[in-house]
Amino acid sequence: MIRVLLADDEAMIRAGVAAILAADAGIEVVAEAADGREAVAQALATRPDVVLLDIRMPVLDGLAAGAEIRRVLPEVGVIILTTFGEDAYIERALGFGASGFLLKAGDPRELLSGIHAVADGAAFLSPKVASRVIARLSGGALTRGAAARDRIAALTAREREVLTHLATGLSNADIASRMFVVEGTVKAHVSTILTRLGARNRVQAAITAYEAGLVGGESEEPSR
Repeated sequence: MIRVLLADDEAMIRAGVAAILAADAGIEVVAEAADGREAVAQALATRPDVVLLDIRMPVLDGLAAGAEIRRVLPEVGVIILTTFGEDAYIERALGFGASGFLLKAGDPRELLSGIHAVADGAAFLSPKVASRVIARLSGGALTRGAAARDRIAALTAREREVLTHLATGLSNADIASRMFVVEGTVKAHVSTILTRLGARNRVQAAITAYEAGLVGGESEEPSR
């Protein structure tokens, strides 16, 4: 059972998201919060597997709350809910180690897939969010794409294969199954990939894969 903390200052949004999550027998909403400070307190009290945070909340916004939760509970996965008008904040979220980015107006299946992926230790970028992130961070898409390809050139063919799977939201266990290797081998590859790419976490590595063209932003289906 994946234990989820849901934080949004709009009660109707919380109710809607909670209803979607209730349709998945493998997910349980263990607490809700109406602001960022309450989210941090509830995270400490309930120790969820995944925290789902709206960005714009009173008292403490979702980014500040996410950073605090990651600081005090580094094992907890943080997913940021965003809209196209808020993607300027994505770079900040990457900096504190958020593991997922989802659209409020997105397909409910993406929400469920994202929660399962992050709970499994994977990163999850909604395909539409991924393309927006790349556009936001690029400044000069060709320049960033070339830089990303240069970094990926340092990877072996096997490591590039792992990176491609990682970027589509697969967990280490799922990657191991697809590549017919043990999970420990995948973990070792992921560690090497992060080091060689200079990435702090799986999300940053996934963005590099998107920028380099290993994965197509709009064409990818949500992965679990």
